[in-house]
Amino acid sequence: MTTPEQPETLLEFPCQYAVKAMGESSEDFDALVVEIVLRHVPALAENAVNTRQSSGGKYTSVTVTFEATSKAQLDAIYQDLTDEARVKYAL
Repeated sequence: MTTPEQPETLLEFPCQYAVKAMGESSEDFDALVVEIVLRHVPALAENAVNTRQSSGGKYTSVTVTFEATSKAQLDAIYQDLTDEARVKYAL
């Protein structure tokens, strides 16, 4: 009995994709997240980065939106983000 091939992901590439990273607030946390994403994305649009502080100001979330080209690219971005000690969560 044969089974149909299961896709690796439900996403169809290329597509717009947003990665969010959260960590303790600092002057350069957003730059750190952008630098990690830029390792895998050739260029970002001018309005690609959105930064928000937590209500108490202790944490910062940085959302970077870009055109994803493959599951491997997304996996590499998430791996680099989670490998960075200053990034507490990556979604």
